[in-house]
Amino acid sequence: MNYPLWNQLEQLKSSTWVDLTHTFDENIPCFSEFERAKVSTLFNVADDGFYVQNWDIVSQYGTHIDAPIHFVDNTRYLHELDLKELALPLIVLDFSQEVAKNSDFILTLSHIEQWESANGAIEPDTFVAFRSDWSKRWPNIEPFENKDSEGNQHLPGWGLDALKYLLEERKVKAIGHETFDTDASIDIAKNGDIVGERYVLGQNTFQVELLTNLDQLPDRGAIIYTISPKPKDAPGFPVRAFAIKP
Repeated sequence: MNYPLWNQLEQLKSSTWVDLTHTFDENIPCFSEFERAKVSTLFNVADDGFYVQNWDIVSQYGTHIDAPIHFVDNTRYLHELDLKELALPLIVLDFSQEVAKNSDFILTLSHIEQWESANGAIEPDTFVAFRSDWSKRWPNIEPFENKDSEGNQHLPGWGLDALKYLLEERKVKAIGHETFDTDASIDIAKNGDIVGERYVLGQNTFQVELLTNLDQLPDRGAIIYTISPKPKDAPGFPVRAFAIKP
């Protein structure tokens, strides 16, 4: 018998699947205010006939999704995101060369306008990822945190003007990046807050942090899936994000 969805799946499996998720453990880079995971074995096959672990982690650990409630009261929790929101056309903005020259790089509206002049207008209802190649530093904590002699981090990030343009003018659905935070470290220090992230989540949508392998994707044409467990009233959770490209 002919089952159209099964045929579509076979077609998808003939495409290339790219894992956008870091494997995580107790030793990965993580936000400075968080403790790293603690993992213990409760049962093992040799002694108990089955293998079970206990994982103690914060909700924003490793490659993870941030629900609106993470930064904004009276908005949606992770379990309230619709499944269709989590499968989106993917656009990758490649500014890895600029980041390689300047770890304090901020992706501004001007950069997006330049990108669009060369690649065309960014479509609505898409997921826009900032490729910085910062993920290539993973899982080495010192180069990933990139602290100066005074202990200040220097990581790239989104400019607020770029985020407002994408979400308000281009009507994109969500954004993602390879670093801990939406904002560049120097902007966080200057503002005393993560202004860009607070803005994005204030639009009642989500973002994905600590992505990897964006260098394996085209500027356009791929689809991103962001799959996570469904804890009640959670502000986020580790995900298995992946993309399918032509």
